[in-house]
Amino acid sequence: MMLACRSLTYRYPGSDTPVLDGLDLEIHPGITLLRGYSGCGKSTLLRLLGGLLRPSAGSIEAAGFPPPGSQRFLRSSCAIVFQELNLLPIASVWRNIALSCRIAGVPLDDGRDWLDRLGLVAFLHQRVEKLSGGQKQRVAIARAMCKSPPLLLLDEPTSGLDDDNTRIILNATTRFADNTGAICVIASHDHRVDPIAHELVDFHRILPAAEQPAPLD
Repeated sequence: MMLACRSLTYRYPGSDTPVLDGLDLEIHPGITLLRGYSGCGKSTLLRLLGGLLRPSAGSIEAAGFPPPGSQRFLRSSCAIVFQELNLLPIASVWRNIALSCRIAGVPLDDGRDWLDRLGLVAFLHQRVEKLSGGQKQRVAIARAMCKSPPLLLLDEPTSGLDDDNTRIILNATTRFADNTGAICVIASHDHRVDPIAHELVDFHRILPAAEQPAPLD
């Protein structure tokens, strides 16, 4: 398996300035960390890799995957955890997980296993809206991991979380990558994520100087 960005360019509709401009990048199994300032294109790249956006120019090669953006790709080959989480707030933790398992066609026991690994078994029957921010983040990640997708995309998974929640999430992510051999791409500016990364993509280095933010006085 491999993802390869070939001269990848993306600009949002109505904008003349590309968010990504001619990006060349290969991503292999393991944990790849995207590092860079806010607005540099990390989240946009995740959406492109997940097939939710189409490149304005260039291409993404997805060796070993169904066509990105296809129903089969999104259902069983790729899982994305956005900063918005997109959980069902009035449903229980278990309902959120069970629904994901059924859609992906995986055993419900897989969902319970990841709830256990993320320290959420005690909250199985609690409504998501009653959880803390860190607990909601762990539910969203458990929902993604229970599908055992070969591609896992995490957008700022530890942003604003305390050290305990961060440690649980990073341990689970490491175990997921090691046990499944998946490609895991994390967009984050949190340096606590650094120790688990196998590869670091620094947007400060790959973006043209003209696109870098002006230094603060």
